[in-house]
Amino acid sequence: MLCPPLNPPPSTAAVCSEINLGYCNDLDYSRTIFPNILGQQSRHEVESGAEYLLLSVIHGLLNGECSPDIRLLGCSVLAPRCQDLPSPAPSCRSACEAVRKGCGHAFEGIDMAWPYFLDCDRFFAGEQEGCHDPLAPLRGSPPGISLPNEPSTIIQFTYHSNSQMYSVLKRTAAKCSHISRTYSIGRSTEGKDLLAIEFTDNPGGHELLEPEIKLVGNMHGNEVLGRQLLLYLAQYLCSEYLLGNQRIQTLVNTTRIHILASMNPDGYELAAAEGHELNGWTVGRTNAQNLDLNRNFPDLTSILYRNRRIKRFRTDHIPIPDSYWFGKVASETYAVMKWIRSVPFVQSASLHGGELVISYPFDFSRHLHEERMFSPTPDEQAFKQLARTYADSHASMADNNTERCGASFIRSGGIINGALWYSFPGGMSDFNYLHTNCLEITVELGCDKFPSEEELYPEWLRNKEALLSFMESVHRGIKGVVKDEEGYGIKGASISVRGIRKDVTTAEEGDYWRLMNSGTHIITASAKGYSKVSKRIYLPAHMEKAGRVNFVLKKVNVMKYEVLLSVS
Repeated sequence: MLCPPLNPPPSTAAVCSEINLGYCNDLDYSRTIFPNILGQQSRHEVESGAEYLLLSVIHGLLNGECSPDIRLLGCSVLAPRCQDLPSPAPSCRSACEAVRKGCGHAFEGIDMAWPYFLDCDRFFAGEQEGCHDPLAPLRGSPPGISLPNEPSTIIQFTYHSNSQMYSVLKRTAAKCSHISRTYSIGRSTEGKDLLAIEFTDNPGGHELLEPEIKLVGNMHGNEVLGRQLLLYLAQYLCSEYLLGNQRIQTLVNTTRIHILASMNPDGYELAAAEGHELNGWTVGRTNAQNLDLNRNFPDLTSILYRNRRIKRFRTDHIPIPDSYWFGKVASETYAVMKWIRSVPFVQSASLHGGELVISYPFDFSRHLHEERMFSPTPDEQAFKQLARTYADSHASMADNNTERCGASFIRSGGIINGALWYSFPGGMSDFNYLHTNCLEITVELGCDKFPSEEELYPEWLRNKEALLSFMESVHRGIKGVVKDEEGYGIKGASISVRGIRKDVTTAEEGDYWRLMNSGTHIITASAKGYSKVSKRIYLPAHMEKAGRVNFVLKKVNVMKYEVLLSVS
């Protein structure tokens, strides 16, 4: 444990000199003063001290967390700016308190006390005293960078190991505990946590009529950009909410956002061991069982194609066939399926790499022998609108002149039906659509699956607006509550739209959400043991929030209901 000196050295004349301390040479000033704030008289005394030794190893001790924030903060005490002799220029207490709030968790994680020389009350000063911001270098350039026009949101644009990822998520949730929490959806094949983070105004449970959205990254372990973008997004949502960003506060207060930064942490470790320069097209793609997770979900699309001409065959909420469980089901796949079934997700995005395009279901061709065949879902128009929302908000994805990665998407505007691009069964997006209410798109973020760290900040700038716009787009179409005559919500009621052979079902308390494009629609609510109710609605082209369409269903005699079904 580092302790303050018991006997301060006798005072000597203050002297300014060049900063010649290897771990402090990136401060935004070049001259320091001795004695420093701790009373150390010379560069040699600083370098010999336990405080400087700690700064030299802090990156490794904290596994890269809070680096370089902690180091710069410490350097501002050991090598304070030379301003007006004889006193050193103090650093700002607010900067110290912000770092301690965000990084105290990291020290607790290694059972280490907060360093004495970073005592915010003792060694730092208030703004009214003319203090200096020691984190100013982070506000200008990567790897620690404050976003333009948002000077207090600092994100470290570096790669994160699995342990660092967990720590960042937990630290973010602790910082914004009133709007965020972390939770596990399961474990990987090798036992690593599949840790998710949620953002909402009441974390921990579903709220009536609040839509739920999920973002999933790193399904293929060597496609790492999505993983990093989702870590940055989590930090951004937390920080901007606290700073009073009205757009972010509105989004979080009206939506329940779930982020799973890494679905395949085992594969990521293999890819990261090679690094971005050596990593090939496939190393780390699969999980520890050598299973491609995006081919491992139940193939419900084939079941749909075989039965689609049967009059009463449902094209939604198709059950998982028993035969599926006889094959190899990855731990990661099973965990995500449980997650999808337990939360009433409305829409989703899975972030990948290797191309620059948005693809949407169906991913499996409707003709067995056609590998590239347009295979639309009944919600083709809604899916196209979702895909357009992300692509059009991206810096370059929708531009047909953008250089692609080999595939031709001329005149597609950066979006494509999945099976028209290339067909495969067992995909996660098709499973979402056919087994639940959720509409999921696949976001291919670029040609380089494992870009260099220098590319992380530019990629965040390209994708930030697209991610925010995509999340905001969940508030379109219609929503409502289906109740009985006594005012109780009806769970599992069906909401159908004339002309779209795909229903959604109500959640636990009878609420529902239906993504739809503008126009006139006939909506019908039905439930076993209740009479049907239909309504004609009109959705304007530009709606800022979903239209509210509630239903009250009357109970009917069960035998009479079954007769009505048989003749309808």
